[in-house]
Amino acid sequence: MGPLTPARALRAALSSCVAVAAFAAPAQATTELNIIPHGQAEPGAAWLTAPGILPADTQAKMYDRLTPLYRDITPAVVQPSADGTGYYKSSKLLTDPNDPSLVTDATVSGTVRGQAVSARVRRDAYGVPHIYSATDDGAIFGAGHVTGEDRNLLLNQARTNGLASLIDLPGAPGINLVLGLYDFKPSKAITDRVEKEQTAALKSAGPEGEAVLRDIETYVAGLNTWRAANSPSTRPYTRTDIYALNGVKAQFLGEGGGSEVANETMLGGLKAALGRRTGEKAYTDLRQRNDPEHPRTGTRKASWYEDVSVANGRGVVHLRKGSYRSAALKLPDAAATSRAVAAATAQPDGDTRASNSLLVSGSRSATGKPLYVGGPQIGYNYPGLTMEMGMYSPGIKVRGATSAPFPGYMLIGRGEGFGFSLTSAGADIIDTYAERLCGGSRTKYRFDGKCRSMTTVNAGTISKGGKTITATYRTTVHGPVTGYATDSAGRPVALARKRSSAGRETTDQMLFRRLTFGRVKTPAQLNAAAALTPQTFNSLLVTDKDIAFYTSGRLPMRPRGVNPDLPTDGQGDYEWTGFMKASKHPQDANPASGLLVNWNNEPSPGWPASDERVSQGPEDRVRLLSTELARQPRHTIETVLAAANAGATQDPRGKLAWPIIRAVLAKGKSPSPLATKLVAVLDDWSAGGASWRDGDVDGTIDAAGVPAIQAVWTPLARAAMCDRLKAAGCKALRDRQSEQNAPPGGQSSGWQNYMDKDLRRLLGRPVKGKYALTYCGNGSASKCASRLWAALDKAGTSAAASRGQEPSTWRQPTSSVAIKFSPLPLATMQYTNRPSGIHQVLQLAP
Repeated sequence: MGPLTPARALRAALSSCVAVAAFAAPAQATTELNIIPHGQAEPGAAWLTAPGILPADTQAKMYDRLTPLYRDITPAVVQPSADGTGYYKSSKLLTDPNDPSLVTDATVSGTVRGQAVSARVRRDAYGVPHIYSATDDGAIFGAGHVTGEDRNLLLNQARTNGLASLIDLPGAPGINLVLGLYDFKPSKAITDRVEKEQTAALKSAGPEGEAVLRDIETYVAGLNTWRAANSPSTRPYTRTDIYALNGVKAQFLGEGGGSEVANETMLGGLKAALGRRTGEKAYTDLRQRNDPEHPRTGTRKASWYEDVSVANGRGVVHLRKGSYRSAALKLPDAAATSRAVAAATAQPDGDTRASNSLLVSGSRSATGKPLYVGGPQIGYNYPGLTMEMGMYSPGIKVRGATSAPFPGYMLIGRGEGFGFSLTSAGADIIDTYAERLCGGSRTKYRFDGKCRSMTTVNAGTISKGGKTITATYRTTVHGPVTGYATDSAGRPVALARKRSSAGRETTDQMLFRRLTFGRVKTPAQLNAAAALTPQTFNSLLVTDKDIAFYTSGRLPMRPRGVNPDLPTDGQGDYEWTGFMKASKHPQDANPASGLLVNWNNEPSPGWPASDERVSQGPEDRVRLLSTELARQPRHTIETVLAAANAGATQDPRGKLAWPIIRAVLAKGKSPSPLATKLVAVLDDWSAGGASWRDGDVDGTIDAAGVPAIQAVWTPLARAAMCDRLKAAGCKALRDRQSEQNAPPGGQSSGWQNYMDKDLRRLLGRPVKGKYALTYCGNGSASKCASRLWAALDKAGTSAAASRGQEPSTWRQPTSSVAIKFSPLPLATMQYTNRPSGIHQVLQLAP
């Protein structure tokens, strides 16, 4: 048997004193806490058995301990726990290497650019490494060494798989290859291309880009120093590996758009069911591209491009119904991979972007100082995709969550007097172009008046379970070909994917370099730094004076009248004309409301939802957080955390939609005692916050409303919408947007947004942005009530056959939606939708 390589090890697991500069103690926060449920360890890490180190699942148990408390957050909850018995640990900057909370001690050293570098690494009881060096290079070198030690198996699983993300390999997202434990062996041409593109992009960015390249070199030296001593059979790391790792993050969390074919399929289905004009009206209603009632994070108006009518958009290529055929690679064991990714992200619908942040300004704070609770939601992985680190050198004093793609930079965390975070913005940086095929060929297309040949790319091979495929795909001037179809006139087209951030993903690191070096401490500095990244995120900042956000991304400007929702004619007349100026991006600071709340909702009034997002209406899940915050006129850190914790288990169908449905039901009569009982159960559940928590931790979700809503929701939603849409139109909508996204699906989207606007109109209540069509009961409140009662009664009768005739006794086990870590087991936790990459709780003092 050969040597045990890191990749094989992961699969087997699955079946002298450093001279330290003296630092003045910084102004510390009055509340400074965090938690990372997957913890710091990778299985088998040598330091796990060191004296004073807590078990690997300690933070998972702390994270889980908070969920049952719901709104009951007392001052005791926000006290840091040194021994793992509380809810959060301290996120204090430990600038003194002799801090008594540090329990291990090691020295790492090496050579970078002919110069000796060294760092002292000390870990606290949770295994969090704190890296001390007399030079910034030494701190970054130490970060590379620690990343090798704490994420060796993950690094080697992702370092080549990540290259798939950078080339948009059709059907093979890098995160799927990583979590599915595939082995992508890229061709030399692909490796050379990625290295050339990313290096050139950084060099073209000027001195800051060159600084990132130097930091990558220093970081890689640290990685290789650890590798040489501990895993010498592993291939040495290169900066291309860092590019690849960054590509996984960029594709997984930093993209938006690209769903034009799915939208066209929905539009085509609605037109076929309802006729062209009515179908177009239904599509515009249900797409909810720029609903004026959709809750926005900021109050400063922003706009990208004009709203475009489906009927008259320029350059739109409509596809013949049923003609689309995917050109995605057929991966070995693809179904199992899909299940692995879903389990790892805890997002069965595929929506992994569930990060949230609650920022409260001093005007709404009881202390007069800003408050912050939030972080990134990236699923529940073990080993984790993030890891914690503290770094202390002359230019760096920072602590928080980093990840393998970051060359010693902090992804989310806090520095001296400031804290920062991200949520995925999903802004539209990807378009689908319909290439007009010519010459009777599937590989020739027309562009700028000429018939051109597609490029065939041999990207390498992908293997799993003894099976190997050749990863070959085609590209046009716009990007990879993702499929073929026939247009509405019967002509063949190829669909190609154009992404604005392609080839420059690693320039994203300039933002995080500024954050890590403490150069982002004002809203203006945040805007300038976040404008450096081509990836689409909401960057958020809190200081002792300010709260602020900025939405980033290399946002393409399209010709006037082009509809970005649908496939665009690729013959050359409708190309991008440039990119949005940084000053035009959504941004806000210290709004009059005193609140900046984001749960991946749209950032600013007037800002449209990208084509990947439908059902962006008035009942967005961010309202779970904002309505919880509205319970208090002024806030403490406890009340902000209570809002986050309560909203994390609430169901928007119960808390937001049910009161409106109930008002419509009041326009009719219950058809049976069972239906009356069901309504009473749902009334109580809704009034209590519509939570999925198990407050007494007895193994069952507390409220009977949970199994009740699960039993009746889909029939209710279809009763409200499908009569008007007809069976075929209803199916077209379901294929694009499911009726519900209940836990553990993330509480995002769902038909409650449609029902909210339609039913309020039936009730005669104010509605901004009314639909062109009426849906439930074809506009009759009494008919709608009758249909809803009938659906509820039928669904309740079916559920009662197995659950009993008393809905108040119905219960659902917590295990049905429990969180489990993947690909390796760590712990099982109650369902909650709090941030998982790191969850921060901060109140900063001057």
